[in-house]
Amino acid sequence: MKTDSSPKIAIEDLFSSRGRIKILRELAESNELNISELCRRVDLNHSSTKSHLEVLLSSGLIEEKRFGRIKIYRYKIEDLRARSLRSFFDLWES
Repeated sequence: MKTDSSPKIAIEDLFSSRGRIKILRELAESNELNISELCRRVDLNHSSTKSHLEVLLSSGLIEEKRFGRIKIYRYKIEDLRARSLRSFFDLWES
């Protein structure tokens, strides 16, 4: 089993924000998006979205890819927790 050196985020902290949940759901569905498109889809401003993304990055559920000045945020489906969360979202929506 792969070990991750990123700090652990309490699940209460992760799910304590409606904005974070919206971002997680959108990334789980879309796989990867840039911040502008993510802001538009979850109806949050750039500053709020960026703050939520920082928490989500530290949780290990998403990752950031850079292409010059462009940042793409990707849902880490290879992470067991991320896969489980995506299944939960799918189940909740059905």
